[in-house]
Amino acid sequence: MIKLSLPHLAGKEQEYVSNAIASTWIVPLGPYVDEFEKRLDFYLGAGNAVALSAGTAAIHLGLVMAGVKPGDEVICQSLTFAASCNPIVYLGATPVFIDSEKDTWNMDPAVLEEAITDRLRLTGKLPAAIVAVHLYGMPAKMEEIMAIASRYGIPVVEDAAEALGSDYKGRKCGTIGDFGVLSFNGNKIITTSGGGALICSTLEEASRVRFLATQARENRPYYYHETIGYNYRLSNVSAAIGCAQIEELPQRVDRRRQIHALYKSGLSDIAGITVHDNPTDEIRSNFWLSTILIDKEHTGKTPDDVRLALLEKGIETRLLWRPMNMQPIYKEAPFYTSTPTTGEDATGGVGEWLFDRGLCLPSGSSLTDNEVATVIDALKEVLNHE
Repeated sequence: MIKLSLPHLAGKEQEYVSNAIASTWIVPLGPYVDEFEKRLDFYLGAGNAVALSAGTAAIHLGLVMAGVKPGDEVICQSLTFAASCNPIVYLGATPVFIDSEKDTWNMDPAVLEEAITDRLRLTGKLPAAIVAVHLYGMPAKMEEIMAIASRYGIPVVEDAAEALGSDYKGRKCGTIGDFGVLSFNGNKIITTSGGGALICSTLEEASRVRFLATQARENRPYYYHETIGYNYRLSNVSAAIGCAQIEELPQRVDRRRQIHALYKSGLSDIAGITVHDNPTDEIRSNFWLSTILIDKEHTGKTPDDVRLALLEKGIETRLLWRPMNMQPIYKEAPFYTSTPTTGEDATGGVGEWLFDRGLCLPSGSSLTDNEVATVIDALKEVLNHE
């Protein structure tokens, strides 16, 4: 079976985990946690990383640090995984969903500003925060998004859960917003088996996040709490895996980009197939997942037709994230849509248009060139293009 994105363990994971166990540091703190945070800061070249139990926990604490409170509204990209927006509801706030633009598939800056001014008109107050996502590792148009956020004084939580190693105008994704979110889930570029990190702008913010992530216990000789806290810190054993994984991170990113290049070359001659690529030289995706758009008019098949056919051949693919404005749980949430190009079915906006056409291909860094070639050949066979 050629899987979508398996963990790639080829370094010192076993050695570091054995050291952690031998030292008896198997709790949600310890020397490997400290070291992992230092290595993240060094790789990113900015920020103050706080290692946490999940990317979802990082988004939650990022919103807490941004000052989100019950009754607030928080703007979020619609075409994303549910973890980008569920923490908004944890805090008693309401998500306001923004459609995508077609260059990056991420938040449309023009629609973002439209939504901000409209929410101010309707509610009498500005949204409390913006959650901007780098979908599948493709950097969003952060310069425009940050300029709009600055104009209205709204903090930005940058969801780079899928974008560790991606670059935007010379900066690493996760270091551009007021707070940055990373994920180390088992299918990500690097993994800690489960885990995440919140990237803060200052040491003071990072200290506050660590306090909140360890149940907000005050500095007294007994347990004393003035603030609601959370059990969100990463374990030392998981951080040991992370320390080994981050040593291989540049090679992992390079390999995903190589796999994308193989797909781009190998699928270039198939009518109705478009490989999603960097829209400009200033945007460099890590290509956590390589994605394609399938035009049914040319191919006669939907993405799900292709997914099922490839599955029969032992190849795992995945449909795009179903936009949040299409999810039953968020059917009452406000949604602001982009205007697709003329002639396209735009009832649900760009995000729905992409969802109806998109497919994620196997992209794990442990894939061989021969396995990628197998996927390409299988796609050609399924689409009757041999």
